[in-house]
Amino acid sequence: MITAYTYQDQQLKIIELTIEDSLPEQTLWLDLYKPDDDERDWLSHYSVEEVPDEEDINEIEASARFYQNKDGLHINSLFPQRVGQDVRGVNVSFNLRSRFLVTIREEDVGLIRLLRNYLRLGRIMVATPQALFIELFNLKVEYLSDLIEDVYTVLENVGEQVFESNELDDVFKLITLQEDSNGKIRLSLLDTQRSLRYIQKYYRKELAEDELKEIREMLSDIESLMPHSQFIFDKLNFLLDAAMGFSGLQQNKIIKIFSVAAVVFLPPTLIASSYGMNFREMPELEWYFGYPMAVVMMLASAAGTYLFFRRKGWL
Repeated sequence: MITAYTYQDQQLKIIELTIEDSLPEQTLWLDLYKPDDDERDWLSHYSVEEVPDEEDINEIEASARFYQNKDGLHINSLFPQRVGQDVRGVNVSFNLRSRFLVTIREEDVGLIRLLRNYLRLGRIMVATPQALFIELFNLKVEYLSDLIEDVYTVLENVGEQVFESNELDDVFKLITLQEDSNGKIRLSLLDTQRSLRYIQKYYRKELAEDELKEIREMLSDIESLMPHSQFIFDKLNFLLDAAMGFSGLQQNKIIKIFSVAAVVFLPPTLIASSYGMNFREMPELEWYFGYPMAVVMMLASAAGTYLFFRRKGWL
């Protein structure tokens, strides 16, 4: 799907294009969502270099994610996306040209929908593709900050659940999920930092002073978010260790019950085994009170062992 965003008479117009259409004049933003081969060919008519495909967009090498060619500045950036309780990363390709911005993505990105709504409602006013690009990254940094705050909130509740034996399975799942989410948030922060530093270093001549100032502020915000992300990792490790330790204590209590039961019934078992032998010369076999005496001895030995354990504080 090809969508063109144009400004005409101070009004934003959103135009859905087909491969039969031409690129509208005064296009500010050209967005390709899940483009097929025909749509990529259509874009290639307005490009000098080859249009990146999905494999190119997902490359992790710096040389493949940040570069310049005859079509302008190219940046492949990782955008966070919350799916239920999980956080996913979606790569978006940006081609910043002198006249308009080109984005190529294989998945729906919530921040791009948010930017489109802000533009439609007039909450964001941009006149250049550079300003549009910076506004989107501003939204990205703010969203990453919100995700970190969400993780903080979840961990506060997890800390109270760690010592609830009936919720340990849920706690382990939640800690694992938050650790994965925090890892993706940190990866997105690092990717954003690298993108902004690349622009600041190699594209500063094409940016206005206020745009450079916004980039510096975003980099400062990212630097301030990094320690929070590291603190979350440390807290997750602490909660995981605490949960595993408490789980071990619970298992030890169960094993302790079986151990005590085995020791308590050991003396009665010894007495029963002694009188269960069938030797001919056993005078107790002829006693009238032999059986009651054996039962009393077994009960007394079991009770004595139990009281001894209680006195020692082992129960």
